[in-house]
Amino acid sequence: MPLHDDVSEGKSFPLGATMYPGGVNFSLYSKNSMALELLLFDDVDDSKPARVIKLDPQLNRTFHYWHVFVPGLKPGQMYAYRAYGPFDPKRGHRFDSQKVLLDPYGRGVAIPTNYSREAASRPGDNASFAMKSVLADLSNYNWEDDAPLHHPFSQTIIYEMHVRGFTRHPSSGVNPELRGTYGGVVEKIPYLKDLGITAVELLPVLQFDEQEAPRGLTNYWGYSPVSIFVPHGSYSYRNGPLDALDEFRDMVKALHRAGIEVILDVVYNHTAESDHSGPTFCMRGLENSVYYMLEKDKSRYANFSGTGNTLNANHSMVRRLIIDSLHYWVKEMHVDGFRFDLAAILSRDESGQPLANPPILWSIETDPVLAGTKLIAEAWDAAGLYQVGSFIGDRWKEWNGRFRDDVRSFFRGDPGLVPQVGSRFFASPDLYEHEEREPEQSINFITCHDGFTLNDLVSFNQKHNETNMEGNRDGSDDNLSWNCGEEGSTDNPQIEKLRNRQVKNFLTMTLLALGVPMILMGDEMRRTQRGNNNAYCQDNEISWLDWGLLEQHADIHRFVKRLIRVKRNLDVFSENHGLSLAKLLHQAQIEWHGAKLNQPDWGYNSHSLAFTVQARRDRFYIIFNAFSGALEFEIPPLSGDGKMGWRRVIDTYFESPQDFCDWKDAPVIRSTTYLVRPYSIVALVAETRKNRRIGRA
Repeated sequence: MPLHDDVSEGKSFPLGATMYPGGVNFSLYSKNSMALELLLFDDVDDSKPARVIKLDPQLNRTFHYWHVFVPGLKPGQMYAYRAYGPFDPKRGHRFDSQKVLLDPYGRGVAIPTNYSREAASRPGDNASFAMKSVLADLSNYNWEDDAPLHHPFSQTIIYEMHVRGFTRHPSSGVNPELRGTYGGVVEKIPYLKDLGITAVELLPVLQFDEQEAPRGLTNYWGYSPVSIFVPHGSYSYRNGPLDALDEFRDMVKALHRAGIEVILDVVYNHTAESDHSGPTFCMRGLENSVYYMLEKDKSRYANFSGTGNTLNANHSMVRRLIIDSLHYWVKEMHVDGFRFDLAAILSRDESGQPLANPPILWSIETDPVLAGTKLIAEAWDAAGLYQVGSFIGDRWKEWNGRFRDDVRSFFRGDPGLVPQVGSRFFASPDLYEHEEREPEQSINFITCHDGFTLNDLVSFNQKHNETNMEGNRDGSDDNLSWNCGEEGSTDNPQIEKLRNRQVKNFLTMTLLALGVPMILMGDEMRRTQRGNNNAYCQDNEISWLDWGLLEQHADIHRFVKRLIRVKRNLDVFSENHGLSLAKLLHQAQIEWHGAKLNQPDWGYNSHSLAFTVQARRDRFYIIFNAFSGALEFEIPPLSGDGKMGWRRVIDTYFESPQDFCDWKDAPVIRSTTYLVRPYSIVALVAETRKNRRIGRA
């Protein structure tokens, strides 16, 4: 039935703007709106739409879905909505018909020249200042033979990186017009491959609001989503509203060709609309009381995310939105997995109480489209809910925050941590063994985007966030860091040697421990943020990777490359993958030692630990010394069944190249003891005729 002119009623599915040969079907969820307008714009900077299509609730509404079919529209057409309904915050309603609203399912976003977050927060029409959705045709991209890679977690090395920060620095050597873009990442793929990375975990690339930052600064990290179906436009070198679609897919395809998976850091716990005084971009103006968790006073938002609002993820509509977004990134964009920011929030009900069986998490876990994807949970939230070791499901891997904290504390010399460090090296059985899960449930890391870099962890006792313009009040004060004797950069060679050694200790723990290692962009060359542990708003050289450090810290880069090759090619448990952690550890023949064989010191004042691990072909003897003095350790004797002695492959006390020796150069240790210097790790490998490949790079 014609509505007026050439427009017809359309249908309620699929949600969003769907292109057909004859035109476009628009469908939108808005339960409490009384009227809706579809706005068509000729230009993103226009102050008025070129066409306004008023939807008739009798013809264009089915249940809570508004829909319309408009013929003749082409890819690139800009559109938005106005929703009319009650502005009654005490009842949870915040309709504002003067605000231009994005399509929650939009596949493209156009940003005007004079875009203003403030204009979306104050009364009045914001059409000329507002982001608009953009029609996209996804069917004409040539994926060739590309498909997700499905690397097993047991062979995965994760590199957490920022698309812009990876190549934005002039020292990157990338074509100037590609610096800081998806294309810039493509140019640096040979570097990632040479390093040994098997998966990049990208900080948020879903379209976010760069203005959600202190005045004069930029939201750099991207944890402020405005559209969860759109690759961030500023990472496109061409900057057209749809160019990011192809450039993102080009990047994914190129990474796959190099054998590198793409994991997205996704934010499904909050949006850029912030708190009650924040801007109206989309969900707030379409159905505020459904999309967001509200306090008992419904004029206020629950804030379990620490950003002002919290998505009501277990509501059926929000759950559908999240699942559809995940499907889109897997089916249309070919990504290999997801890291869920503040994933514990997704277990909360609409009142904020944790659920034993949260529908959204089980929906993701059991979804057939997502069956082959990697699922990684940041198993805590900003309100104190901590689920490391107890996150639901059979598939989810977890950022192991206990690994980070215990290993940091141990190597700065804190007492009482020897038992914990032994557990962390073997995939934290105290956290995970009861679940009968594989050891790869533990994602092991020391540093990530949030907090100090590895260089700064060993260079600063205190955070230095003054440039964030928040009086150094932002960011954590509990960093478990140690500056090794002097705050910040130093010319003292002894302090610098100790810092280098500590960096190698942390990298050795991360990359040799049982579980899945994750390293932070630039830690392999000691990238610094000058003591800033919350650089979310620093889109400048504080955050960008300075590639000049690669030459300056070539020894650390070499050390990381060799560690990764050992992890990938000679995991002591490689022949037992698929076993549960409990069964694997039972078969591993682990023997614990102290300075004397078979006499581990688990006491509060102990700072050292040693152990042997027997694999099918190889035997390893590993020693941790976080004491301020050298310790003499007895070396386990070897039986006369063809073994010729122990070889020292790793000793972090030594400078390069003696810190990590290729097998042919590794000294044979024939004495009965080995002197382990302060703050260092030693790895000896029993020499056999079968294992002479150990340590080769």
